[in-house]
Amino acid sequence: MPMIVEQVPEETKHWPSEQVEALFESLLVSNYRLPDPAMDATWATEIKRRIDDIDSGRESGIPGEEVMARARKIPGR
Repeated sequence: MPMIVEQVPEETKHWPSEQVEALFESLLVSNYRLPDPAMDATWATEIKRRIDDIDSGRESGIPGEEVMARARKIPGR
């Protein structure tokens, strides 16, 4: 009989950590794209630029409360 999703965490509690990590990696690789180092580097550069803009005063941030209030107004949420 096939294992149901809820059984997987219980089953893997008794596995060595290396096997759990291998299962997790296998699931990620088979269902999602692998991380792209070039994209990671591009985002790191962009994040640094944005932080520098805020730190220097060229840009100002938006308070988290305001961001969340705007997000709550988005239709379908």
